Amino acid sequence: MIVGLIIACEVAFWVLLAAGLAFRYVFRMPRLGLALLLCEPLLEVVLFVVTAIDLRHGAEPDWRHGLAAVYIGFTVGLGHSTVRWADARVAHRFAGGPPPVRPPKYGRARALHEWKVAGRWTLAALVAVALLQAAVWYVGGDGETDSLRAWQSRMLWVIGINLVIAGSYTLFPKSGPKSEPKSGPDGGPNGGSDGGSEREPAKMR
Repeated sequence: MIVGLIIACEVAFWVLLAAGLAFRYVFRMPRLGLALLLCEPLLEVVLFVVTAIDLRHGAEPDWRHGLAAVYIGFTVGLGHSTVRWADARVAHRFAGGPPPVRPPKYGRARALHEWKVAGRWTLAALVAVALLQAAVWYVGGDGETDSLRAWQSRMLWVIGINLVIAGSYTLFPKSGPKSEPKSGPDGGPNGGSDGGSEREPAKMR
């Protein structure tokens, strides 16, 4: 039941997101669109309540309950940035909004962007860890909590990996390609175009 509810929440999130943005920008009904978007946190509330009731009624804690806590945590940490990412693109496509701002590619600006991304993932993991710990306390000392502890360990790995990635861009900043001098109309050099890969903001819910 818990896994099915998680899948239902994920599907409902994207349905509400698509409907909210469609009413906001395509059908020009911004209030209804906003109301639909504001319903999304209710999905996590429902999942939280159902999971707590399941444990309260004597269900043995297992990976499903841990997954529910992780899902809620990642929704809290990454859900807003996902909505904002989609909103910018739909506004540009259907409402004449400005083009979405692409992440910086090089130097300190890129490092700052990576730290912001790491911050969102860290927040998501910390919320998950807190919910998992609350579940451990809720079950009590007599319950089997190894699966919940295992999820906590995975979340610590998520935090560590993101901090390492962000730190690497700080310690070893990415430099832009050197432009080759070209002869312009006035004989002066012209800069070349930038290239390189980029780490897009996390869109996981």
